[in-house]
Amino acid sequence: METKILTASKQDIALAGKILREGGLVAFPTETVYGLGANALDENAVKSIYAAKGRPSDNPLIVHIAKKEDISPLVKEIPPKAEKLIDAFFPAPLTIILNKSELVNDTVSGGLKTVAFRMPKNEIARAVIEAAGVPIAAPSANTSGLPSPTKASHVISDMTGKIDAIIDGGDCEFGVESTVITLAGETPVILRPGAVTKEMLEEVIGKVELAGAVLSEMKEGEKAASPGMKYKHYSPKARIILVDGDKKSFEKFVNSKKDAFALCFEGDNISIPKVTFGREGDDLSQAKLLFDKLRELDELGAKKVYARVPDKNGVGMAVYNRLIRAAAFNVIDLNKPFTIGLTGQTGAGKGWVCESLIKRGFTVIDSDLVARNVVKKGSPVLNRLQRAFGEDVVKDGELNRPLLADRAFSEKEETEKLNAIMHPVIIEECIKQSEIPCVLDAPQLFEAKAEKYCYKIICVCANEEKRIQRIMRRDGISRERARVRINAQFDEKYYIDHSDYVIYNNGEDTDEQLNTILEEIL
Repeated sequence: METKILTASKQDIALAGKILREGGLVAFPTETVYGLGANALDENAVKSIYAAKGRPSDNPLIVHIAKKEDISPLVKEIPPKAEKLIDAFFPAPLTIILNKSELVNDTVSGGLKTVAFRMPKNEIARAVIEAAGVPIAAPSANTSGLPSPTKASHVISDMTGKIDAIIDGGDCEFGVESTVITLAGETPVILRPGAVTKEMLEEVIGKVELAGAVLSEMKEGEKAASPGMKYKHYSPKARIILVDGDKKSFEKFVNSKKDAFALCFEGDNISIPKVTFGREGDDLSQAKLLFDKLRELDELGAKKVYARVPDKNGVGMAVYNRLIRAAAFNVIDLNKPFTIGLTGQTGAGKGWVCESLIKRGFTVIDSDLVARNVVKKGSPVLNRLQRAFGEDVVKDGELNRPLLADRAFSEKEETEKLNAIMHPVIIEECIKQSEIPCVLDAPQLFEAKAEKYCYKIICVCANEEKRIQRIMRRDGISRERARVRINAQFDEKYYIDHSDYVIYNNGEDTDEQLNTILEEIL
């Protein structure tokens, strides 16, 4: 279809209102992002929004109104807390969810029993709604999944030929979508953060909770109660990877990368191609520029982008929420000492995977080697072992390993005593040696509770018979003794359930499996 490009003149706004009233689609500016509007009371018109965007129909839409009195027909009732928010904020970048009336069709609500509504602060938006004379359902005016449009040029790029008209009203004020709060339950819950912050809301109505899906992915089977809650959203064509760390560690990490871009703050010292989205600590500048800069990365041909994590306070929460969805929740945490924790069952072939990581340039810290070093002659750990297991476990300043093993592994309680002494010391020393990217090679990773220090955990598994054969060859021991060693560890299910990735080593190509894992992690 032909898409008309309109201005904010009275004549063009009147034309936009007529198009909407008759079932057409019009994109218009709001203070948050550009919206793609249709008559909310016309189910066929609303369905055409989903078609134009390529948007899943179970993702609810926000109904936009021009006056406060337009709310009552849309909802069953307006509870006191909702009235307080409406009086305190409207018009504003705030969306409220309440139980819907019979007037609201299921297509608008995404099949839910609730309706989301807001009154835009932007005067052009309100003028368009008034000209239409009907409430307007309007998600962001972009192809579904791509960054939301904050300029008319973004909408023209995405929607030309798909909708009836686009009103060019300049750049949007805030740059991220409205805050969404539901009052349909007993406790107010923020489903999507925006320019109206949690603190601002609590000043008016008291305690407000933050939905778990704001900072993490939706649970399996969970239905989106608000726009923007889907697993991956707001994403450019480039692959986004969030990097959580301070300025110095972010710069060091990103500057070690090749064939990638950085999405960072003004003043970050970055040697690879970069795009900046505002100033560090200035959440409003970050919010205003974020979507524009995500689109710019595509224009520059970026394929992989390392993005700096913003502060999560205030409007920064909204910026982080959009970024983590653009990255499909892929976050490298530089605040953790180890990029990868490598563990696995004895005889599974963890050493082969470790060698492959070293060839790829990773620093690998061998916890077994560290364990031997921390009990060298003169170590204070020896005194603790003597107090726990007898003076004779140390002779002439040297640890009598066979004697210690006999006593420490005689009973479960004695083994736990040994682990309580050794594991914290070993982990502390491993952390001292760590640098990003770093691998902790730890057969007893879970026993030492060291998983909390690792960004991601890879375990290596193999079937029992292969493990027995490998242990017998490696250690020159009998089948029975090999089986005893296997039975002393967690079972395979435990390793799989507590790891992020599994490499199977029953004759499969471990390098290919490792390449796939590293591509996702890094």
